Amino acid sequence: MNPTSPLRHAFGGRPVRIPALTVLAAVIVAGTAACGGSGTTSPGTARGTRTVSPEPALTRSASATPRTQQEFAASAAAAERDRQKAVRQLEGVQGQGNAVKDVSVTGLPVEKSEKFRSALVRVSNRTDKAAFYAVKVEFADSSGKVLDFVVLGFADVQPGRTVSQHANSSKAAGVKTFPRIAQAERG
Repeated sequence: MNPTSPLRHAFGGRPVRIPALTVLAAVIVAGTAACGGSGTTSPGTARGTRTVSPEPALTRSASATPRTQQEFAASAAAAERDRQKAVRQLEGVQGQGNAVKDVSVTGLPVEKSEKFRSALVRVSNRTDKAAFYAVKVEFADSSGKVLDFVVLGFADVQPGRTVSQHANSSKAAGVKTFPRIAQAERG
């Protein structure tokens, strides 16, 4: 016995034949109508998607063109100079330094496949003038053994401002570590 299709039931038992191309065309037209006119330039953006942050052209720091290789190199060189200055500044520091209360660190989630361990370091300048901060972050395991440390330099932190950088350790990659501030000195 042949089962009767649901479409045949809907049309009083008469056979209904809808060419596959007609159905496909209807789906394409409906899909195009649903996606058209969204005003977005990126493919796949849903009509109900809302942007939380301002458009890049409206932010002060956004440029009309992406950073050039020279600008990136200059930025990397400046970060390295700040790091080296911080290393020199921490050489003569006894104990934890004069700015430990101005610095905080938060470990970021660990993935077994990660190539480095990362922590977010925040510095708040509570003084009344701009300052340079040198910060040493240690990555310790659950027993307290220090696996690695990273030194960061925060240049020209303005009064009343909080700035942040990531401390990244390749030696502590894939290991559950606890980042902590070992030293922090305001210069």
